[in-house]
Amino acid sequence: MKKNVILKCFPYNKITITILTAIILFSANILPVFAQKTSQKIWKYNPELLRPFWEEETVEGESILFLKEPQTGQAKGSLLFPALEVLEVRNSSGTVIYEQGKDYLWKPGSRELTLPAGSRIISHTPAQMRRPANSQKHRLTHRDGNGEIFFGGQLEYHDMQTCITYRHAPGLWKTPVPHFDEKALPAVISKLGNGKPVSIVVLGDSISSGCNASGWADGKPFQPAYPGLLKQHLEASYPSKVSLNNLSISGKSTPWALTMVDQVVTSKPDLVILAFGMNDSAGRSTKEYQANTKLMMQKVREQLPACEFILVATMLGNADWTVLHHERFPEYRDALAELCKPGIALADVTSIWSGMLKHKKFIDLTGNGVNHPNDFGHRVYAQVIAALLVEPDK
Repeated sequence: MKKNVILKCFPYNKITITILTAIILFSANILPVFAQKTSQKIWKYNPELLRPFWEEETVEGESILFLKEPQTGQAKGSLLFPALEVLEVRNSSGTVIYEQGKDYLWKPGSRELTLPAGSRIISHTPAQMRRPANSQKHRLTHRDGNGEIFFGGQLEYHDMQTCITYRHAPGLWKTPVPHFDEKALPAVISKLGNGKPVSIVVLGDSISSGCNASGWADGKPFQPAYPGLLKQHLEASYPSKVSLNNLSISGKSTPWALTMVDQVVTSKPDLVILAFGMNDSAGRSTKEYQANTKLMMQKVREQLPACEFILVATMLGNADWTVLHHERFPEYRDALAELCKPGIALADVTSIWSGMLKHKKFIDLTGNGVNHPNDFGHRVYAQVIAALLVEPDK
């Protein structure tokens, strides 16, 4: 009926028919183009990318930023594990597949990949990873006093990094890892297992808001940040519908979290993920960090007594940045662990990140050079949190 009423507003003449015909033809032509462009920006969920890398014998898309040695000019990069077989090497966007022997060299059983002359893989010198003092938007003074750390606000590091998929021997990871325990988060895990809807709120800083994930920066492969990955993985692993409300904002820390209680409880979450520490580490004591986190949970539970929590111990920031107090990261992790009991679980990204840095450079894993993860790092975040909620065989 509405369609007829609208048409009666216009006189039926040749001009009207011509205009309507043009509109229909334009829509028919433009809509498929729009749909095609939209579909190109859709991230395709792949469960293999969300399985904990420390449990698998295949690492999917591990990132490397190849650096040239100042003395020899040889560009090298290191893997987390000695590789038995390199399955694929791509650029971070996933648009170029590189060839062994032509673009990279590798020996079976080695962690190291090197780039021969003429390689299509991007590499940089250490000098290119620095900028003159006071030349960037953010002051990122290098700890050795020689200029500033190069800052990438969007996809700069993503475009410099390369992704390697490879096989390795089992049982090589030795750093502490998260474990599934249905008693740790009994209410949420029960709801997931029984197919009931689950509401999650994420509250954190720029890492949780999604900074430097390729999807956040509107670049290929358009991977979501860890909260979006977690939602997809939970819905793929359980018959439940998961609603996720991400209230995270860049630059925030635990005092701000205390001002967000009313917003957090509005959606009546079954689970709240608290993910702070990176910004706190610039000047907040471990005691205050712990007290703020504890008070935040108390305030939420005053209104939602059954709410459960995952406390995320943050990734490590760049140790070469003077602003960060690097020793606080493990202290914060231990402080969060002290708060854990049934209904409160620790997602220990700190330990996983520390383990990765034993074999890799910080710039292999960062999205901005300073304090954000890249796509691989966001997947690691999602893997650590999901390990608390999803049984290994699911």
